[in-house]
Amino acid sequence: MSVCWAERGCDEELASRCPHAISSTDGLCVANCFYTVCHKSQHKIATAFDLLLDETVDRSAAIKESCTFCEFFLKNAPRIM
Repeated sequence: MSVCWAERGCDEELASRCPHAISSTDGLCVANCFYTVCHKSQHKIATAFDLLLDETVDRSAAIKESCTFCEFFLKNAPRIM
């Protein structure tokens, strides 16, 4: 099963030449990239500090930086034990 935080917002052709996907050391899509805008119904910017600062969330599971402050991701992402 695919999860939204593991999907890039751009198509395969664009990702093949995207500097964020191919030349960065972590391959993370930066939050200000046009293609990282999430239009999914479950997307909501987290505002609770305890959720934003939760140390058990495996933020490396997110391929887009914008997911790391999404409430849906923070509640449902894999956990670091």
